[in-house]
Amino acid sequence: MPVITMEVGKLEKEQKKNLVKKFTKVASEITGIDKQYLIVVIREWPDENLGINGLTVEEIKSKMEN
Repeated sequence: MPVITMEVGKLEKEQKKNLVKKFTKVASEITGIDKQYLIVVIREWPDENLGINGLTVEEIKSKMEN
């Protein structure tokens, strides 16, 4: 069974439901694989565990709020 994996920061429950639904739909359309055989995994990471350009996402968000 094919697995679609997304690693991302914190998401709301509705966002995750939407991702699972749309990833499944689009992957099925593109590959021709029946939806029942597609698995979607969403791995959420705390902002302090993600970094961009030498800063954690937590630091970036903090700077954007100021």
